[in-house]
Amino acid sequence: MTRSQRSKLIQWALFLVGLVIVAIALALTVRWGALADRFFKWDDFTDQFPKIVTEAARNTLVYTAIGYTGGLVIGLVVALMRQSNVPPARILGTVYVEIFRALPALLTILIVGFGLPIAFGAENLPGFLSQPWGAGCLALALVAGAYLAETIRAGIEAVPRGQVEAARSLGMPAGVTMRSIVLPQAFRVILPPLTNELVLLLKDTSLLAVLGVAIGQRELTTWGRTISNSIGNYTPLMAAAVCYLAITLPLTFLARYVERRTQADRR
Repeated sequence: MTRSQRSKLIQWALFLVGLVIVAIALALTVRWGALADRFFKWDDFTDQFPKIVTEAARNTLVYTAIGYTGGLVIGLVVALMRQSNVPPARILGTVYVEIFRALPALLTILIVGFGLPIAFGAENLPGFLSQPWGAGCLALALVAGAYLAETIRAGIEAVPRGQVEAARSLGMPAGVTMRSIVLPQAFRVILPPLTNELVLLLKDTSLLAVLGVAIGQRELTTWGRTISNSIGNYTPLMAAAVCYLAITLPLTFLARYVERRTQADRR
């Protein structure tokens, strides 16, 4: 047996011994009966379906789609502003990114969610913005836009400068060069972080609960918390956790797959 093989064998042995010790400690100290009674009652778990899927999971996906689409549009505009040769545009884009990356997402949701109706009057707000969930989605878009702007800007800067210069030497306008050459390559590079941001935003939809959405507008976390409070048991929260896993795990695997494909194509 080589030294490397012995080292690997010792590492595995130490890992298994530590795992057994932790398992024994948990088995002897955790009150499994009480935990199962409060978090894993099968009847309370099955009672959440299918409505938790048709209402809460659906709303979670809708809020994520709205927030992410808005954030992607904002992020693209801000990224182009930060690449602009016009100083005021660069300054404005930088200020936006720094502010919304510095503020906690929860605080942004509270400011936008409660501030919009006060500033403009709920009756004067267009469409879904008059609803708490609509204002919350706008806040999520603003937060996501700040992070996506930096991701897109990094992708733009990753495109070789020589390609831009070659396009310009052929007489291609700057806007056409950006749209036809730079952005397609940039988005190909940044697909993995864009997918990761989608997963993060999906989980951040749970913060919309602070705005007090109506019964039919509850997302997964609000659903689980509301039902748990009404029945005096935390099993609905576990049902919500299962739904989150069912949504986010495929997205996470997709992000890893896209990242591997992107790295393979660049070699």
